[in-house]
Amino acid sequence: MRVFITVIATFFVLTGFGQSGGTSSKKAEKIYLEAKNDFRFGRMEMAEIRANQAIEKDPEYLDAMMLLAEISLTNQNFEETKKWSRKIIDLDPNYAPNLIVNLAVIEQLSENYEEGLKLYERYMKIAPPESSNYKAAKLGAASCEYAIWAMANPVDFNIENMGEAINSEHDEYFPSMTADEQTLMFTRALPVERASYYANDRNEDFYFAQRLADGTWEMATNPGPPLNTPFNEGAPNLSVDGLYLFYTACDLDQMGNYGGGKKGYGRCDLFVCLREGNKWGKPHNLGQTINTKNWESQPSFASDGKTLYFIRRRHPRGGQVQTDIYFSELKNGTWSVAQPLPYNINTPYNEESVFIHPDNQTLYFSSDGHIGMGGMDIYMSRRQDDGSWGDPVNLGYPINTSGQENSFNVAPSGAYAIIASDRDEGFGGMDLYRFDLPDNARPQSIAYLKGTVLDASNDAPLAADFQLLNVETNDTIAQSISDSKNGEFLVVLPAGEEYALYAQHKGYLFHSENFKLDRDENSTNYEKTIKLQPLKAGGAVVLKNVFFDTDKFELKPKSKVELDKLNALLKENAEMKIEIGGHTDNQGNAAANQTLSANRALAVRDYLVQNGVSSARLTYKGYGQTKPIASNDTEEGRQQNRRTEFRVIE
Repeated sequence: MRVFITVIATFFVLTGFGQSGGTSSKKAEKIYLEAKNDFRFGRMEMAEIRANQAIEKDPEYLDAMMLLAEISLTNQNFEETKKWSRKIIDLDPNYAPNLIVNLAVIEQLSENYEEGLKLYERYMKIAPPESSNYKAAKLGAASCEYAIWAMANPVDFNIENMGEAINSEHDEYFPSMTADEQTLMFTRALPVERASYYANDRNEDFYFAQRLADGTWEMATNPGPPLNTPFNEGAPNLSVDGLYLFYTACDLDQMGNYGGGKKGYGRCDLFVCLREGNKWGKPHNLGQTINTKNWESQPSFASDGKTLYFIRRRHPRGGQVQTDIYFSELKNGTWSVAQPLPYNINTPYNEESVFIHPDNQTLYFSSDGHIGMGGMDIYMSRRQDDGSWGDPVNLGYPINTSGQENSFNVAPSGAYAIIASDRDEGFGGMDLYRFDLPDNARPQSIAYLKGTVLDASNDAPLAADFQLLNVETNDTIAQSISDSKNGEFLVVLPAGEEYALYAQHKGYLFHSENFKLDRDENSTNYEKTIKLQPLKAGGAVVLKNVFFDTDKFELKPKSKVELDKLNALLKENAEMKIEIGGHTDNQGNAAANQTLSANRALAVRDYLVQNGVSSARLTYKGYGQTKPIASNDTEEGRQQNRRTEFRVIE
């Protein structure tokens, strides 16, 4: 466990040897120096024997006791570590004051929280308040208090192994899932017969599994090259539509290459590749605005199609190695210079395993720098109204324990989470497990629209661009594409707002949809085949985001999103002329409907003229109730008939 390794380093740096804990016995000192030399060269058994012999010569030889504490800690014999630490503190609490906080950490990580709390509080009485160890002790004390409360108030936790289709005798970790929960991807660590400079004793590869009709998973398979190589690939993250794969590639050589010449800037870099049909394309390095000489890993790509979160490991001058959460945004095809998340998320300690849920409002991550159970705990932060991230919330016990909880992923539905764990009941090593997520830890509801984009004239698949806009603010919520080989797409629809969705491809008229999703737990998912009309005479589009009040013809402000989209199309195709048509249902007086539909069409024409389109390119007409596209016998049909559309006339 990394926390214990950190404690070992603390022993070396903060206590030292041969200070006030020496001995007047020459024989004891000679044996101790031999033991110290054994320890330095890894001869642990002999070092332990000799250190004990030195203590036999002088029962109060503190330096020898400290060496035994270090030996037992290195061997992860924590009971022995505690025994010798307590003996030193009892004999001379001033010999190595920082030993008190080291012992407190061990008690905390052994889930002896009451004892850990006492030790932290004892240390804070003697440590300088401005020192880093005082601050660490303050965090440790608060964490022990939290842990005592959390264990008395556990959350529901019904964990289950994901089964032999996913797990094996090897380690499985870092799960990732598409928004429809039909594709699961993860890393598997495979042993190698001969250790190499790059792979050491194992090779990390990606595996995929598809969900079957009965809800179970098919046997996970290795996709092979170009994704997997003889080198290490890990921490995969699929975009919500499954078209993009972001991942970490390590073992980069001094020339910045690995496994087939993938250029890099540090030992571990972030890469991306695009799937077209059933084939993955060549991986591309995300570049120097994201990758540095440091270690970048564990990417998480947001459903907005433009924001990437990831972990960067830094080596602060004179300090311990530190990992933080960074993010970068895609702007006009270029990634911005990555920036760290604010200090209410990142701490002076370590943050890892970042995951942005498809709702794009809920961030999950692991940290040992926030109040928790000890070690790495999992936390959740929600995006605030001003766009900032709220203070992290611990997911509670027993989701979090005194161990290392990370490699965490929340299902798009928000109902359950997947975590890697090395539990005794597993298939071997780290396995993937799922558990129901407590209500207060669940993300916002989402829905999705998935389907296929086709050419309306011949049903050929199209690689269309998708854009999801908030109709009230005109802000872009998400952007994506459809698969160039088969036209398949998936767009996440966050709950709580009204959205305009557009699919467009050069040389075609755009397609428009409108969605308004309530914040409930049962959002409806949509499937649709979208047929784009070639940009020629006769092509027509229903403007589903042009709005009027009942029996009124003044455009509502939120119509601006759609009309600006039409305006842009007309400006890109300067010779195109269109007719704007207004339509109603069959309710009320036919003549009044005719007049209303004409006035609504005129309102659209006037908006376009006011925004720079020549009136010579625009005609308008009211059709009233004469051209229904659905039955007027139902409210749903009547709603479809109440529409504004445009038709290309030349």
